[in-house]
Amino acid sequence: MEKIEWKVEGMDCTNCAITISRFLEKEGMQQVKVNFIGGDISFENTANAPTANIAKGIEGLGYKVIKDIGDNNARATTAANSQLSIKNFFSNHLQRFLFCLPFTLVLMLHMLPLHHLGWFHTLMNPWLQLVICLPVYIVGMSYFGISAVKSLKAGVPNMNVLIAMGATAAFVYSLTGTLLHLGMDYVFYETTATIITLVFLGEWIENKAVQLTQKELNTLLKQQKVMANMIAFDEQHRENIFPVESSQLRTGDLVLIKTGEQVPVDCKILWGEMYVNEALLTGESAPVYKTKKDVITGGSICTDGTVKAQVTAVGKEAVLGTIVNLVKQAQADKPPVQQLADKISAIFVPVVLGIAALSFLINFFLMNVSATASLMRSIAVLVISCPCAMGLATPAAIAVGLGRGARRGILFRNARSLELFKSIGIVVFDKTGTLTRGKLALTGFFTTIDEMRFKQICYSIEKYSNHPVAKAVVEAWKTDQLIKWKRLEEIKGAGMEAVDNDGNEYRLVSYKAAAAFTKDNTHSAYLLQNDVLIGWIDTADALREESADIVRYLKGRNIKTVILSGDSAARCKEVAMQLGIDTVYAEKTPGEKLQVVEQLNQELPVAMIGDGINDSPALAKATIGITMSDAAHLAVQSAQVVLTNNGIKHLPLALGLGRHTYSTIKQNLFWAFIYNVIAIPIAAAGMLQPGLAALAMGFSDVVLAANSLRLNYKKVI
Repeated sequence: MEKIEWKVEGMDCTNCAITISRFLEKEGMQQVKVNFIGGDISFENTANAPTANIAKGIEGLGYKVIKDIGDNNARATTAANSQLSIKNFFSNHLQRFLFCLPFTLVLMLHMLPLHHLGWFHTLMNPWLQLVICLPVYIVGMSYFGISAVKSLKAGVPNMNVLIAMGATAAFVYSLTGTLLHLGMDYVFYETTATIITLVFLGEWIENKAVQLTQKELNTLLKQQKVMANMIAFDEQHRENIFPVESSQLRTGDLVLIKTGEQVPVDCKILWGEMYVNEALLTGESAPVYKTKKDVITGGSICTDGTVKAQVTAVGKEAVLGTIVNLVKQAQADKPPVQQLADKISAIFVPVVLGIAALSFLINFFLMNVSATASLMRSIAVLVISCPCAMGLATPAAIAVGLGRGARRGILFRNARSLELFKSIGIVVFDKTGTLTRGKLALTGFFTTIDEMRFKQICYSIEKYSNHPVAKAVVEAWKTDQLIKWKRLEEIKGAGMEAVDNDGNEYRLVSYKAAAAFTKDNTHSAYLLQNDVLIGWIDTADALREESADIVRYLKGRNIKTVILSGDSAARCKEVAMQLGIDTVYAEKTPGEKLQVVEQLNQELPVAMIGDGINDSPALAKATIGITMSDAAHLAVQSAQVVLTNNGIKHLPLALGLGRHTYSTIKQNLFWAFIYNVIAIPIAAAGMLQPGLAALAMGFSDVVLAANSLRLNYKKVI
């Protein structure tokens, strides 16, 4: 199976995305995701079809594969890319608009009171108007017409079918009047030119507005390519430094990073110290101190200091690459609220064609309107209808919401999470590492055996665990005299178990697993040797500074708060009392945590926040699972939302952003539906000229994009 990710040019609306999706599914592709806003498509080539054939098929639909960013690192190109056509003479809609505008203005001069001028009567010649209109019509059909025909062949007619039919109807009607010498009452070349010209203008403005919704993602993309100072050694082991593009770096390369420079890729410091600004990734602009052995993330800025570092990850494997991919995947994801809009968009064009035909018939046969006026009304219906608005309503809001979240260190793995946030009624916290710092410090210990031996055993066991208690032990009792274990494994929700070469079994576990051997539940971990208690360890963990504010915020919004932890009841209750948390579930195994979340989910939708392996089942089961970027890998994979700023301070922003993105989607969909419901009857009643209809159609999308862009600035907390 081959995972392919491409960039596709020419997608304008949901119909385009549906067209490409259906083609790929027909070709046997799986997990197809198409994002028409960003132009990204991804799919799994389970059929092992040649990528060149797939690219050629997409281009046969009227689109262009312009960049292959997939895992196969092969650029998919076809002969179609190099073919010359009128369409290729223009690189964007602004150029097309500027080309068509002078011709259109000349054709519209007859609307001005210039009858007293001699040349005015020359301008009224139908043959001259045909010559002036022809360049505009050819340029319009080279774009709208070709796109329309290809979409009809694919069985999913797009918006360009309406534009092409409207412009062509006016052109053919005018051409007939010219050939049959029927007079100026039958000539409407200015209508053809106005429709094409103003739609090009509207498309350009719409594209610029949609590009703004991608602003945050584009900022991240720009940070992926910078110049780096690569360190290399010659045969005499002399150090040489030369500039390379960050995309050329590979894992293991050495780089020099100086004050004011961007960290090119993920690195580990080998020499020196520095302060880095990680605002791009975490939303926090305060410089962070880094020194030898610390990891620095690509995209952060060195505000002071100089270091030599070794590249640890590049491309998609790097943190910045992972963030970009998460945002792209989430943008391509469809929340439930979009499903209705997609269904309507898929049948919108055929329905409008039917309404336009019906409009002509009713006006001409029942309303005694002239054939010319009836045709103009029918054309206005075609032109003012806007399937793009319904297709744009959800993706535009999601793009802005995801972008703002990424800028502040909030990553949504899928778009559904944004919608689900609106109804969260319970927030469940794991304690250690979530409400607390998660970095325990050793405060004391007791043992019945030799102290050095006790420390050696504990260190040799905990060295292989990621639990906060284990990290405290490793940091405090580091030794080179490691015990080589015959068997070592982690007991989920309990601790670690090891067997030495002499067959002695050691268990370093929580009180729940050691309860049969002691009644004292006040210690962090207990060491058992062959089921005999030989000592215990005490640690302390401070609360995160933001924890109290977060709990107060949630309670202020009538959201219930819960602690769900594997830690002792005494410690959990102490934290709950300090923070004012409503309910405590302590000493729970991963399976029991899962059961608790299932139970709470039946009461109200649950957001679960955790950072450990033992939280993974509960995170996956919750309505929304939230974790932190420094959490265990399995926990990150199980969650729908990742907080990259090493804390929960942006949890209210994540909740608020989810709610407001959903409300923006609803506003956009309301506008899109109301616009079409009101505009189509107005056009059918003859109250709107085709030219104005073309302008209104273009700006309807701009309204949605502008409303979505408000998400970047509005207060959501």
